[in-house]
Amino acid sequence: MSGFFKSSIGRKVAMALSAFFLMFFLLQHFAINLLSVFSGDLFNEVSHFMGTNWLIQFVMQPILIFGVVFHFVMGFVLEIRNKNARNISYVKNNGSANSTWMSRNMIWSGAAILAFIILHFIDFWFPEINTKFIQGDWSGIHEGVDGYRYFHELQEKFVSPIRVGAYILAFVFLALHLLHGFTSAFQSMGASTIRKKRLQTIGKIYSIVLPLGFIFIALYHHLNH
Repeated sequence: MSGFFKSSIGRKVAMALSAFFLMFFLLQHFAINLLSVFSGDLFNEVSHFMGTNWLIQFVMQPILIFGVVFHFVMGFVLEIRNKNARNISYVKNNGSANSTWMSRNMIWSGAAILAFIILHFIDFWFPEINTKFIQGDWSGIHEGVDGYRYFHELQEKFVSPIRVGAYILAFVFLALHLLHGFTSAFQSMGASTIRKKRLQTIGKIYSIVLPLGFIFIALYHHLNH
């Protein structure tokens, strides 16, 4: 197994698999958050289930955190190795002519997304961990608020235009990152040229629609709090 990760192909495959996992999570996360636009009660019910189900909390959540850390660490390792390998060839060749801006700047879009994830954890995950595991409150009830607290807390986070602006900027970087990463992940798994063209179309739809959807949710709650 250690030899697998030491090889260039092995690292790219591992990176691709972690990307697939995170892209699926993004889709699931978006679907749940989109419920908040249509029904606060339904969003509360689903959020409470996700936040109290033992399989999600004690199995899936640790796997997700590991997947996030692994993807970003592996991404930075690959970028540094690729940069070192390209240094000599770039003296003779124009890098911008051989690759897209997005592919050459994945490390920066990835760093911006990582900064956003830290902000997102501070906004939602850390308070949730404090409430459930430190205070021992798994009820999901917020004093003074009818029903579960999740919808109310979501709205409160999007009151500040500065925070909303930070979220929007982060989702723009996410779109840029996905525009290259989506196709690259399938290519690392051996997608054919014909499939690659189809995947590029699917990737563009996914990479643009999903971040725009998250931006819409943030703006909706900011304007309707």
